[in-house]
Amino acid sequence: MTLVIIYSCYLVFMSLVAFFLFLKDKGMAKKNGNAVRIKEKTLLGCVALGGAIGGFIGRIVAHHKTEKFYFSVTIYFSLLLQLAVLGCMIYLAVR
Repeated sequence: MTLVIIYSCYLVFMSLVAFFLFLKDKGMAKKNGNAVRIKEKTLLGCVALGGAIGGFIGRIVAHHKTEKFYFSVTIYFSLLLQLAVLGCMIYLAVR
């Protein structure tokens, strides 16, 4: 059960990071166009490494990168994968 708690805390932390990265990048895009921005690799990497929920919510709240198909695919796939891993961990811990 300890691993489930650690993994859940990791997902929450990474989701907060991804959420604020999406909001910051949107703010930077509004403020100074394409000057200094957060790289798409950074956004997608953060989503893939556990921040799918935060990336999903941040994308909706900020209306940022909503037209980019590969962002949708990466976020949805990562979200399903992270939730599946969490579900398996919970199943194994309870069992």
